[in-house]
Amino acid sequence: MNTVKPDSVALFCLTPGGKALAERLKPALPVTCFTSEALHTPGFVAFEGGFAHALREAFRHASAIIFIGATGIAVRVLAPLVNDKFSDPAVIVIDERGQHVISLLSGHYGGANALARYLAGVLGADPVITTATDVNEMAALDMLAIQLDARMADLRPAVKEVNHMLVSGKRVGLWCEKALQEELDRCDTRGFIPVADLSVLPELDGLVCVTTQATLPASGVPLYKLVPKRVVAGIGCRRNTPFELLLTLLQRQLLAHHFDPLALRAIGSITLKKDEHGLNALAQRLHVPFEVFTAEALRQHEHHFPASDFVRQAAGVGSVSGPAAWLMCQGHRVGETLREQGVTITLGVSH
Repeated sequence: MNTVKPDSVALFCLTPGGKALAERLKPALPVTCFTSEALHTPGFVAFEGGFAHALREAFRHASAIIFIGATGIAVRVLAPLVNDKFSDPAVIVIDERGQHVISLLSGHYGGANALARYLAGVLGADPVITTATDVNEMAALDMLAIQLDARMADLRPAVKEVNHMLVSGKRVGLWCEKALQEELDRCDTRGFIPVADLSVLPELDGLVCVTTQATLPASGVPLYKLVPKRVVAGIGCRRNTPFELLLTLLQRQLLAHHFDPLALRAIGSITLKKDEHGLNALAQRLHVPFEVFTAEALRQHEHHFPASDFVRQAAGVGSVSGPAAWLMCQGHRVGETLREQGVTITLGVSH
């Protein structure tokens, strides 16, 4: 998910008017401003290798690009690099008089629509948003995924299908498991039809289910499962434990508690394991961060879990997986710790 990071916004301007507008925007957000050698002054970075080269480099590395100038220039320079809305950075174009702020690329996943509205508010300009769901004042599946920090199998085709149904006047239901309802209530769900009971469905063309559960009852309509990342796994293991064993045991523990593997938000362990190949490979395979905690931090919570003298002698704390999970989920652990073949796994849920 390529949401805009405040420390990776690049602004490009080519004229004195554009540079003056850039000065107005500087206080509004952390931004690196690029301009030509002729216009270069303190606070700006001169283009390296020319404007087109600098803009293309920013497209590859920045989370958002703001271009002050003609839309056609931005399109011609960036066209060879455009991939898709799930990976391209947000691209905003502003005319140099600051009258219109155009969301050009990655309106939802990249955050261009939200950034365009924000910058328009700063400048007193008109935000130009052309995304179908936005202009029809409806929610969108990809925006819902962002707001809930959720994943979905086959997200790209699902977004295309669901958003098309919404703007075409189709009936798209939205059901949420009870534990997540409060979070969903804070999201934009315009256009979706609320569903309270999966066993009693209204007439629908499709159904989006917000859940961390592995399985759902058959619905009789096309079903799209949106899985918020809420499950954490604290893991302890012997040195050089094979990645394949860690993966097998973690998947077993998730399914034992009926969690969809996509619900995993992070795995955690002790600092001593920060370079453990199997754990790093596990995080990479599952596309989640690997968080580590000092023995001192883990000791603060080890009294909640059975301790091992062997582990204490090796790691300086009597338990690793339980306290690591506790720290990642603020104490909301789930079930008992799995202990097998020198591996311990404790699950927790964070909201």
